[in-house]
Amino acid sequence: MNKNTNNLLAYGVLLLALVAAPFLGAYPVFVMKLMCFALYASAFNLLLGYTGLLSFGHAAFLGGAAYLCGHSIKVWGLNPEWALLLGTAGGAFLGWIFGMLAIRRQGIYFSMITLALAQMLFFVCLQAPFTGGEDGMQGVPRGALFGVLDLKSDLAMYYVALAVVVLAFLLIVRIIHSPFGQVLKGIKENEARAISLGYDTQRYKLLAFVLSAALAGLAGSLKTLVLGFATLSDVHWTSSGEVILMTLVGGLGTLSGPLLGSAVVVVLENKLGEIGNLLAAISGVDWFKTLGESVTMVTGLIFVICVLAFRRGIMGEILALRNRLK
Repeated sequence: MNKNTNNLLAYGVLLLALVAAPFLGAYPVFVMKLMCFALYASAFNLLLGYTGLLSFGHAAFLGGAAYLCGHSIKVWGLNPEWALLLGTAGGAFLGWIFGMLAIRRQGIYFSMITLALAQMLFFVCLQAPFTGGEDGMQGVPRGALFGVLDLKSDLAMYYVALAVVVLAFLLIVRIIHSPFGQVLKGIKENEARAISLGYDTQRYKLLAFVLSAALAGLAGSLKTLVLGFATLSDVHWTSSGEVILMTLVGGLGTLSGPLLGSAVVVVLENKLGEIGNLLAAISGVDWFKTLGESVTMVTGLIFVICVLAFRRGIMGEILALRNRLK
């Protein structure tokens, strides 16, 4: 089998596993949360992995869209499909503003501008009365999709979320393999050469930034719809750091890397206590029981190990090994 066939087979198996997950004992809400972060990491990877732009402000798009989606459902009474579209459009609009201000800078200057703008939005969300301040926006109803499908059921919400994430991932695949995506790769590799070939690189980078922000906004909107709340942690700078960690651990510039990286980080953050208890029961070492209290330290250690031993990320190293074996 060729490379494309292997990839299609792997993604097909993953999709079948996700379809069957609720019937195999998986907690639907947790898997939906994982899918939202997988989409968030894939959106960020589109910007960094394929365009070479390191943004420290992607939490603004995730969190800003989360608040906008929640407010539109809870206060304005919009149906969930319109709220998701509004949150996505809000993420794209924020991305356009951030991009217009930051895209003409390069390197650390670009990254710091995005961080500064994201922190400005964080303080707006902290002070604005409609966001709920430090308590966040609570009690966001799921409503009924198209006024017909009641999303109060976790199972119904699960398959809607799965459909949204799969369609968004297919869009990312289409973008990457389109002529537009090839230009983005060329800009990442050698921007001066792309300019010499007649491409308006500033316009391409701005469009990539807006697309990445829109997809991150979709992830934040879907997360609010699934969990029923939006909090300051969504828009805090640590959320931007987490998505960088997910992308680098999984494999920068690979389609499957962000999926794996987000799974690793989310599982560690939510299940590390259970993993520690299991290790303590197996080994008889009580120290493992304290792992649940050291999530940040453990994820930081994993990041250091990946940077030192797996420079390409987990999937990047696997793909490189497969190429060497060929």
